[in-house]
Parts: sequence; structure tokens; C-alpha cells
Amino acid sequence: MSNPVTVTTPDGVPFIFITREFDAPVEAVFRAHREPELIKQWLGPNGYEMDIDYYDFSSGGRYRYVHTNPEGSRFEFNGVFHVVRENEFAIQTFEFGGYPDVVSIESLTFVDLGDGRSRLEIHSTYPSIEARDGMAVSGMEKGVTEGYERLDVIVKKG
Repeated sequence: MSNPVTVTTPDGVPFIFITREFDAPVEAVFRAHREPELIKQWLGPNGYEMDIDYYDFSSGGRYRYVHTNPEGSRFEFNGVFHVVRENEFAIQTFEFGGYPDVVSIESLTFVDLGDGRSRLEIHSTYPSIEARDGMAVSGMEKGVTEGYERLDVIVKKG
């Protein structure tokens, strides 16, 4: 059984908090966020194809990718990695092409729990509560959960 994803949308503030533990070392979880070929294997909902135009998980790097669902609908995402500290932390922007004027700022904290386990803590800040609520009801939690279940398989391989 995989570890549960916790998604919290606190009242009155435009935040989403996501927490997920992994039965793998923090280095493996960080690597799976850094390497484009690994990202393609786990990011997003089950059954979606992913094409990466560019992906540079380093301070000042950028990314752009497109998910295509089984029906052929395309979903574009892009952003900038402002800060990336190896096996510790990243700050990025996140923009969905379907809502080009809504950009969130996300921090990802990679926590070493010891004994070969780790936790990922994500804090997303949206420009408004309405924008945050739109993301929260978009199916995001399902996509995050399914993606992290596939990530479990990748990080266990080492």
C-alpha cells in the first residue's frame, strides 16, 4: 500500500499544502524531480502522455511540458525554477496554459526522515482564493495521488 497524500486548503488564504511520505531516501525522490526522463514516468494522472519541451531543474532553470489525456485533449504547463538546492528545497512558479494569467509560487521541501524514508512538503500560493479553489477542484488531488503512486515504483528501483 502506498503512503497517503495529504492536501490541505486552509480557509481565508490562497494556499494549498501537499504532503507525501516515501519509502525511499530523499536523494531518490529529489532525483525523480530533477531528471526529465524520470518526470515523464510519474508526473500527472494515470493514462496521460507527457511531452517535455524543456526541463531544467536548477536555480534559474525553466520548464514546459504538455500532458495529453486518452481522449486527445492537451494540457500545457510551464514555469521557472527560482531556487533549487540539491536534496533539500526548490521554489518554482507553476502556470497552467488553460489559465495563463494565474501563476502560483510553489516551494518543495525534501525532508530526510532517516531509515531510507523521506517526505515531500509542497506549499503553493495562488494570486487569489478563487484561483486556489479552481485548482483544488480541477482534479489536482487525483493527479497528484496517481503520480506519486507511480513515483513510488521509480524511487524503489533506486
